[in-house]
Amino acid sequence: MQDEAIMIRDLPLEERPREKLKALGAGALSNAELLAILLRSGSRSESAVQMASRILARVGSLRNLPDLSLEELQENKGIGPDKAVTIKAALELGSRLATTPRQLAESIVTPGQAADLFMEELRYKKKEYFKILLLNTKNHIISKEEISVGSLSASIVHPREIFNIPLRKSAASIILFHNHPSGDPTPSQQDLEVTRRLVDAGNILGVTVRDHIVIGDGCFFSFREKGLI
Repeated sequence: MQDEAIMIRDLPLEERPREKLKALGAGALSNAELLAILLRSGSRSESAVQMASRILARVGSLRNLPDLSLEELQENKGIGPDKAVTIKAALELGSRLATTPRQLAESIVTPGQAADLFMEELRYKKKEYFKILLLNTKNHIISKEEISVGSLSASIVHPREIFNIPLRKSAASIILFHNHPSGDPTPSQQDLEVTRRLVDAGNILGVTVRDHIVIGDGCFFSFREKGLI
């Protein structure tokens, strides 16, 4: 005979996710507890925290949760359309928050500041994304632009495609970004060749390539920081 599931209502007040968040802040909660708040309720056989723990265990880790479709979320016992929509909405808000600058006019001074703008957006991608950050003469952000999706190569990131945008938007300089799905940001020989080509093209067109940042899993490689630009 299975032990009776411990419901959230049976826990001491200070151990219940909502009360714990109010008292200690969201940072004090585990991933399962945060997800349980979104679920709002469990079932007759398990609490919301137990349900959340089961879902996270099934997908492998929190980082895999955003990859699930609404239909895949609902394949988990106890997750209906409403709970699935709530989870997807919360994950999308988190993603947008992580990739939105605090101010459009934010000044980018260090490679770390620049990497932070794309880290959460690109670190888990399973394909290579090539993006650029447009800056004005005061190094304030003008816009973030996506150039291509796929493997990084000279044909995909042709100077014509890249510099058309900063020239139209009167950018003084740009920072190049792409991710390595392997999680290791160490640049390849092709990365080095493409970067040199784009730096030369920028010099001719009057748009400075300030840096090329390769995003890994929670880490990055800056060409500027390593003296390669």
